[in-house]
Amino acid sequence: MWFWFALGSAVFAALTSILAKIGIEGVNSNLATAIRTVVVVVMAWGMVFLTNTQGGIKSISQKSWLFLILSGLATGASWLCYYKALQMGNASKVVPIDKLSVIITLVMAFVFLHEEFTPKSLIGCGLIGAGTLLMVL
Repeated sequence: MWFWFALGSAVFAALTSILAKIGIEGVNSNLATAIRTVVVVVMAWGMVFLTNTQGGIKSISQKSWLFLILSGLATGASWLCYYKALQMGNASKVVPIDKLSVIITLVMAFVFLHEEFTPKSLIGCGLIGAGTLLMVL
């Protein structure tokens, strides 16, 4: 089941890039990011209340709070950079560079989470890196 959610994430991320590139025309990138963020907040809290999981907020540990807040800050910084890059460059160039996050995530997962780096993941990283270079040069 995780695969279908991951695939959905990829499809919606692709739509995000195209819709953002069209919508950001003539709009300050920070303002555009703020508008997008409000929509995401409303949608996320809507799902919490729709699934009746708001009671779980009391059981979140301090460690989880800290890392969820840090993750939110990283997301915000990522979105601000992404929207500014989209405003300044072509989506066909910005998006492949943004997807270098796959390589960075694999390296960070290896270093911080002690996840395994396999020959397949090394080859995949190499191919993603090479593909990115081919697309942006």
